Amino acid sequence: MKIGELAQVAQCTVETVRYYEKENLLPAPARTAGNFRVYGPEHVDRLRFIRNCRALDMSQEEIHALLRLTDQPAEGCGAINAVFDQHMAHVDERIRELVQLRQQLASLRQRCQTEQAVDACGILQGLAAMQTEVRPERHTHLG
Repeated sequence: MKIGELAQVAQCTVETVRYYEKENLLPAPARTAGNFRVYGPEHVDRLRFIRNCRALDMSQEEIHALLRLTDQPAEGCGAINAVFDQHMAHVDERIRELVQLRQQLASLRQRCQTEQAVDACGILQGLAAMQTEVRPERHTHLG
């Protein structure tokens, strides 16, 4: 199949297919005499795998690791478990960060309970008075 057909079957864009090829997540396809890309069922399977990993918010590094492990079917799956355990740890940390953010937002929201003039708005006053901390490195593996 051609690149447009692959993209349609995998429910993504042609640009996504090209990007994954460029990032070596998707193997380079064969070429026709006219230099058109020709994709097979293995490309569909791999692209779906990649897209499913991305739907789980996995990084390219994690996807590369899983693909390397997939290419070694006789090996044990302990390394796959390790990739998932690490990813879940990143998710847990991000959840903690988001809970803290939610608490900060709720605290600011409590400062303005009734409709009033903008210059008397407790939220705006709170934002202006907030002491911003030096933000620690964000706990995300996505960059």
